[in-house]
Amino acid sequence: MIRRLRFITACLVALSAGAAAQGVEHSALQPPPHTQPWPSIGSGEGKSAQAASLQLGPEMQRGISPQEVLRERRLLDAELDGIAAQRPGTVDAYVVTVALDSDPVFAREAREARRVLSRRYGANGRAITLAGPDGVTGDIRPKGSISALMYTLARLSEVMDPQEDVLVLYSTSHGIPQGLTYHYGDSGYGILSPQYFRDALTELGLQKRLLILSACFSGTFVPYLAGPDTAILTAAAFNRTSFGCEAENDWTYFGDAMINRALRKPHGLVLAAREASSDIAKWEGNKNLTPSLPQTLIGASAKEWLAVLEAQIPQDTTRPVGRPAVGE
Repeated sequence: MIRRLRFITACLVALSAGAAAQGVEHSALQPPPHTQPWPSIGSGEGKSAQAASLQLGPEMQRGISPQEVLRERRLLDAELDGIAAQRPGTVDAYVVTVALDSDPVFAREAREARRVLSRRYGANGRAITLAGPDGVTGDIRPKGSISALMYTLARLSEVMDPQEDVLVLYSTSHGIPQGLTYHYGDSGYGILSPQYFRDALTELGLQKRLLILSACFSGTFVPYLAGPDTAILTAAAFNRTSFGCEAENDWTYFGDAMINRALRKPHGLVLAAREASSDIAKWEGNKNLTPSLPQTLIGASAKEWLAVLEAQIPQDTTRPVGRPAVGE
């Protein structure tokens, strides 16, 4: 398991280093590339102990100046302080979109996912994006990390009414069989494991949730997070990769199909997931790729609050933005 983790992360480093070697310009708008080898973040004696430690959601930050720490905390606090209060008697959606990797495709995807999901579920004023620079715009957002995500969810849990309100979360990053990878330049590393994510949501009382996870192997989260009040969609099965995560892209395959196309339309989540899966299967087939097999599971109670949210979906369709994940 540990060997597989090191192999996959070594591939990610090689891809990013190659981009840097081609003369990628670094400016205030450019996210930091991955140039250093992934450090060991598992602890304990022996492979089994190290594998078990990855289930605890380890995160490593290194080489970050105190001023950067202060700036990021102020950015995040400002975003969270601006979140609107919940409305008694109303099912309010609180949207969180997070890019856990500094490859700019994920920041671009997270920014647009916030716009699409906020519009769809009436969450304007109740949405936050955690994503660093996207290489194109000057849109300044708090950076995505495991700790920033946990802090955000904890703060939102103080605002939301767990009996009424719904967490809508979209995460986009690379993934490995052990979970979602956090990898910000050469300064941030970590694994958001399904076990740690499950325990955090349970502790915070965030039981009504729509979770959309865009990453390789993201189906590994389904058995841990599924439940009566959960709707969970993943870009891939537990043993499959997803596609389109090259740094220069505007969208991954799953993000383009689900967020940029299907969820812009006024149909329900089940139909949107079916449409997105169909598009992805077609794109993968055209390129002779091993099918990623996106997963969708909606709990019985989740269907009830989802019906309330979807009764208010805008009835017009917005146009896709950015470059398609595949040539058309």
